[in-house]
Amino acid sequence: MDLIIPTISQGLLWSLLAIGVYITFRVLDIADLTVEGSFPLGAAVAAACMLGGMNPVLAIFVAAFAGMLAGVVTGFLCTKLKIPALLAGILTMIALYSVNLHVMGKANLSLLQVDTVFTLYSIPDVTLGNMVLVIGAAVVVFTGVLCYWFFGTEIGASIRATGCNPHMIRANGINTDITVILGLLISNALVAVSGALVAQANGFADVGMGVGTIVIGLASVIIGEVLFGTRSFKNCLISVILGSIVYRAVIAVVLQMGMPPNDLKLFTAILVAAALSMPLCQAKLKKRKVAE
Repeated sequence: MDLIIPTISQGLLWSLLAIGVYITFRVLDIADLTVEGSFPLGAAVAAACMLGGMNPVLAIFVAAFAGMLAGVVTGFLCTKLKIPALLAGILTMIALYSVNLHVMGKANLSLLQVDTVFTLYSIPDVTLGNMVLVIGAAVVVFTGVLCYWFFGTEIGASIRATGCNPHMIRANGINTDITVILGLLISNALVAVSGALVAQANGFADVGMGVGTIVIGLASVIIGEVLFGTRSFKNCLISVILGSIVYRAVIAVVLQMGMPPNDLKLFTAILVAAALSMPLCQAKLKKRKVAE
């Protein structure tokens, strides 16, 4: 139980990042590396605001707005300046490293001496770890429902259609530049909120906490899709959230088995590669069975 609750809690907080990655990777069909900068941006903005006396909930909204701006910058580079999406994300990510240092004033900010959303709204006789679980679950459920509703609207459907068939959506008179920018805006806002919540849960914001977040997000998306399916958009959202929890559980297990923390990034990369190759392996096995 000492390991289960923190694992699920972290999985829930990081699932917002996974949903953001899902929106760009699956919905828009764009490999967006901005998340490696917008995740610590959300943490840095929230931490700086809270240390300045701002309410932690309001600080999360400010962090989300900062994430939106990061997404808009990437979208502008990609659509208006015609820079390839991958390179546009890399450029924004690199720029955000300096931005994050300016926001925090130094490489690391401690939040142990200020109220966070998990301590400010604590429930009597409920531990901090359980509060992270409760608030994390509430935020994820609200975000999931909101995303499901939004992507069912005309604007949301246009964003989804842009990723599926941009030529068709342009033929219907919709400006795909706007839908791409809007998709990147939503994605990086969610990533920044995830960074703000993780920083408050862990008690610090660090300029280097975004390293490898794209791989973590992809791992959550791929694991969720492989284990829980992609029958509908609602199923995809649930799969991504559960995939994030499963990923955190796998990491916790391998750490308990004695894996050095320095090898976690390597393990995650191998895990994602294995998950991505699973559909191909399954297809080949089916062909062999048919041939036999």
